[in-house]
Amino acid sequence: MYKNKTITVISHVLVWLTLFCLPYLLSSGEEQEMNRVVAHFWIPLFFSAIIFYLNFFVLVDRYLFPKKTVEFILLNILIIAFFLFLKEYIEDNYFQDILKKRLANTERTEPPFKMAIYIQLLSYLAPLFFSVALKSTKRWVKTEAERKEAINFKLKSELQHLHYQLQPHFFFNSLNNIYSLVDISPDQAKSSIHSLSKLMRYMLYETNLEMVPLSKEIDFLKKYIDLMKLRVSDKTSVSYSFPVKETGIQIAPLLFISLIENAFKHGVSATKPSTIDISMTCDNNTVLFSVENHNFPKKTDDKSGSGIGLQNLEKRLELLYSDKFNFKTILKDNRFLVTLEIKTN
Repeated sequence: MYKNKTITVISHVLVWLTLFCLPYLLSSGEEQEMNRVVAHFWIPLFFSAIIFYLNFFVLVDRYLFPKKTVEFILLNILIIAFFLFLKEYIEDNYFQDILKKRLANTERTEPPFKMAIYIQLLSYLAPLFFSVALKSTKRWVKTEAERKEAINFKLKSELQHLHYQLQPHFFFNSLNNIYSLVDISPDQAKSSIHSLSKLMRYMLYETNLEMVPLSKEIDFLKKYIDLMKLRVSDKTSVSYSFPVKETGIQIAPLLFISLIENAFKHGVSATKPSTIDISMTCDNNTVLFSVENHNFPKKTDDKSGSGIGLQNLEKRLELLYSDKFNFKTILKDNRFLVTLEIKTN
């Protein structure tokens, strides 16, 4: 708000500096006597001020913006014509000494009457154009600010919706994993419930912020991977590598969890050996995350996940990082590789 007011004040100062200089430039070479200054400078400047602020505060909003262009033009023609007539009337009746000096000065060649009218007309059109330009610019700035505010509100609402959508999805998948352990290993199931409570506490209370420290997100991912490892058999090898040192990087929460979920869903077989390799590296403010695993496509009737995780991830990346991320998936030789690179600055 303060910045907009400052810009407006500066704009008005520039306008009046221009109007102040214009009559002197148009009357270059003439003697600047007091009567001449009043008649040829202060009176037109006063009329120009009326034209400027009458348009700026009234006519532009009432006629030009509502697209009543004809009425706007006609009103300004009448106003300018009235001021042209009034100026001549004042000069003829109150500044006759100027006329007498013009007649006495035979060596001076006065400009043609039409040229004088054109010059005066220009001096009145200038404040009109300035008022329209400034008012249009002010309106554009306001409209652009409102548009950006609406986009930001929509973005926040959409992100909040996606975040709330992810929580039950994550909870649902985790419960499925624990359910599979109840009959096989009750002790592991109890331990998994305890781990799940810690994970849910993080999701509920610490991920409501727009950004979280990358170190906290890494700690969350490690706990989740350890929870998922309890479910798989000895035929599945799971390895992960994360930065050990504090990076100081802030990142949007819960971006990588869907990729890990997807690896455990499609990269594990009950009968065949399989591997899941998870890696994260940081270079300055760039985070590179990759997951490579065997590919065991699920049957179409498999209900062990709605597939909403990856769709959610792509939408969030578009909203949060726009052109600052690179997301790739490669399927080759029965191996699935996904890489996600994010520039956090």
